[in-house]
Amino acid sequence: MTPRMVLEGIYTPLITPFHADGSIDYDALADLVERLVAAGVHGLISGGSTGENYAETVEERLDLARFILERAAGRLPVLVGTGAMRTPDSIALAQGARQMGADGLLLGTPPYSVPTERENALNALAIDRAADLPIVLYNYPGRMGVEMGREFLDRVGRSRNVIGIKESSGDINRLHLLARDYPHIQLSCGMDDQALEFFAWGARSWICAGSNFLPEEHVALYEACVVRGDFTRGRQIMSAMLPLMRVLEQGGKFIQCVKHGVETTGLRAGTMRPPLKGLNKDEKRALEQVIRSLKTAVKAITEGN
Repeated sequence: MTPRMVLEGIYTPLITPFHADGSIDYDALADLVERLVAAGVHGLISGGSTGENYAETVEERLDLARFILERAAGRLPVLVGTGAMRTPDSIALAQGARQMGADGLLLGTPPYSVPTERENALNALAIDRAADLPIVLYNYPGRMGVEMGREFLDRVGRSRNVIGIKESSGDINRLHLLARDYPHIQLSCGMDDQALEFFAWGARSWICAGSNFLPEEHVALYEACVVRGDFTRGRQIMSAMLPLMRVLEQGGKFIQCVKHGVETTGLRAGTMRPPLKGLNKDEKRALEQVIRSLKTAVKAITEGN
C-alpha cells in the first residue's frame, strides 16, 4: 500500500492568467509557477475557484492542469480541482488527473444542485472510484449551498483516499468538530482569517489564494506556527495579515483582488472572464496600500525588529 499523502505547508490555488481576448496566457502561468516554487510554497492546485474554473471548459481545465504539472516537474505536489455542476464533468477531470500523473484531487460539492448529505457522499465516492487518487475534500457552503456534515464525512471518510479537508465554512465550531471527531482526515485551512486558529488545532497546511502574490508572507506564518510552534510570533504575523484578509473577503471581488495582487509583483494576471470585471482605480490603490503595509510589517517581524 502506498504511503498516505501528507498535507504540509502552503498550497497555492493558482489563478488563470488571461490575454485581453480571454484566451489563456500560458507564458504568464509558467512565470507564476516558477515564482511560487522559488518562494518556497509547498504545493500547487489547478482548477480551483481562484482559477476561475466555473468560466472554463473541461478541456481547458485539463490543459491547464497538464501544463502546471509539466512546469512543476515533480518539484512539489499538484492537486487538480474537480469542482463542477455535472458529475460526469467531475469524473472526466478526475480521470484526466490520474492519467496525467497528478498527486491528488481537490473535491468540492457540486454547486447549485443542493444535494442531500447522502447524494453528496455518493457523488464524491463516484469521483473517488474514477481516479483512485488522494482526495482533499473542499467544504465551502457559502458557494455550494450545503455543508459536508457528519453523515457525509462518515460515509466518505471510510475511503482510504480521503486524506484531508479544506474547511472554508468560516464556522469555528466546524474546526473543533473536525479536529476532535475526524482526526484521520487532515485539516487544511480554507478560511484565511482563521489560519492561526487552524494551526492551533493541528492543521499543518493552508490552501490560500493570497499566496499567489504574497507567498513568502504566507510561508512565514506557517513556519512560525507549525514548524517552530511559536504562536507569539504567529499572532504578530497574523495581525499584520488581517487587513489584507478583510480586503480579500469583503466586497465580493476576491478573484479581482488576487489577480491585481499578482500584477503588483510584476507578473501578468490579465483580465477576468465574464461576468467578472476588474478593480477600479480606487480599489487598486487601496489594495496596493494594504500589500505594502503588510510586507513591511511581516519583514520587520521575521527579521526580529
